[in-house]
Amino acid sequence: MLIDTHCHLDAGEFDDDRMQVAARAQAAGVRGIVIPAVERANFAVVRDLAHAVSGGAYALGIHPLFVERSDDADLRALRDAASAAMSDPRFVAIGEIGLDFFVKDIAAGAPRERQERFYAFQLELAAELGLPVLLHVRKSQDILLKHLRRSKVAGGIAHAFNGSVQQARAFVERGFALGLGGAMTFERALRIRGHATHFDLEHLVLETDAPDIPPAWLHEPDRRNEPAQVAGVADALARLRGVPAEDIVAATGATALRVLPRLGGALGIGTRRAGPP
Repeated sequence: MLIDTHCHLDAGEFDDDRMQVAARAQAAGVRGIVIPAVERANFAVVRDLAHAVSGGAYALGIHPLFVERSDDADLRALRDAASAAMSDPRFVAIGEIGLDFFVKDIAAGAPRERQERFYAFQLELAAELGLPVLLHVRKSQDILLKHLRRSKVAGGIAHAFNGSVQQARAFVERGFALGLGGAMTFERALRIRGHATHFDLEHLVLETDAPDIPPAWLHEPDRRNEPAQVAGVADALARLRGVPAEDIVAATGATALRVLPRLGGALGIGTRRAGPP
């Protein structure tokens, strides 16, 4: 099953043709699109959009790059929204959450201590609700893992993962899948392409991060990524591993359903239990 496990379909880049973008994804064979929130202001937006598009699902969380303009009231709002959403089959995870230590300018990103406090709160919330998490991972793998070791979170997805093999293995051992998207399609992305061939398909999922991280075949002036491109990501992974594309689609789809157990309900199919491999 072809699933885009990380797509910001609510982004302003899609305001002019959002439903056409969703229709193109469906025509490309995409059965599921997971839409993560990034701040309180779009909790209701991603929920409504997930219900409006075929195969839509959503996650609720506060992104580390939005922590600076969020406060404790937003965390309380997240707790209330996530608790209420547990009755909604299209609600599948807490996310997008995590840590971003790539951004050096404090004006563009919250200080580490504030990011870690928001991250720890959201991990605790996910554990309380028995939900997986969608992790934003940029130059922060070891600190993310430190907090995960203290939590009882039931796995999830390490989105756009670009850490070392040892760090990747640590996430996999905690029940996480590694998200592979457009970055993998560039020949110079040696570390990511190494993960794509080193780890079994039961530990890999496909994603776009649309409208961001466009694959190699999208060129200027319009490099806007969209969920239909996940089909090309599947083909690229198939070429890397030397297997049929349909095997990639089937295996990564099964992984997505395993690490996001509620996703099966969102797609109207049976679910599988999450947990470490």
